[in-house]
Amino acid sequence: MNTETRQTMTETAPAAARRAEEALRPSVDIFEDTEGITLEADMPGVSKDRLHVQVDANTLVIEGEVQIDLPEAAEALYADIRSTRYSRSFTLSNELETDKIDASLNDGVLRLRIPKHPEQRPRRIEVRAG
Repeated sequence: MNTETRQTMTETAPAAARRAEEALRPSVDIFEDTEGITLEADMPGVSKDRLHVQVDANTLVIEGEVQIDLPEAAEALYADIRSTRYSRSFTLSNELETDKIDASLNDGVLRLRIPKHPEQRPRRIEVRAG
């Protein structure tokens, strides 16, 4: 292998690795109430079977991939799409019950409901007279 070929290979390998790691960061809205938090992530084009949601320790990871179906005889000459992969991660508070996360996907919006531990929820204290 000559020097010119080796130099070209080292220049293109990092660029290829960066492209493989590129992912869109979906827009996310987070709401908190007394019972827990609700997270809504915009992931248009992601189907349920191409969506991965997991919790590892205190980290919530959301990943999804868009599948673009072309007719059998068609070939894309140009696509105005930077990436077909979504990825986002969040560090969760210890006050949340990560083993009770409820997830749903509807019209490209992923909705996660994460409840708080019962002892973290506000409670009303009854005051007795006399």
